[in-house]
Amino acid sequence: MKRVGFALRVRKEKIAEYKKHHEAVWEEMRQALRDSGWHNYSLFLSEDGLLFGYFETPVSFAAALAKVAKKEINAAWRTAMAPYFKP
Repeated sequence: MKRVGFALRVRKEKIAEYKKHHEAVWEEMRQALRDSGWHNYSLFLSEDGLLFGYFETPVSFAAALAKVAKKEINAAWRTAMAPYFKP
């Protein structure tokens, strides 16, 4: 298993709303991640909006991203989450 970490920045004014969405991640999205080889996926969010994500995968980060990108639900989730992130 490869361990992968990544960082993003959540807009400070949207942190509470972002957290609410992640209390109930769509089951179809959770399944898409599992089916794409994402294991032990965790998110850590600081008060200033710094988001650190971690997961384990049998393939590379690029391959894991490519696998989940093929899932239709991923496009819908990414669209729903886009307003929360700083570029």
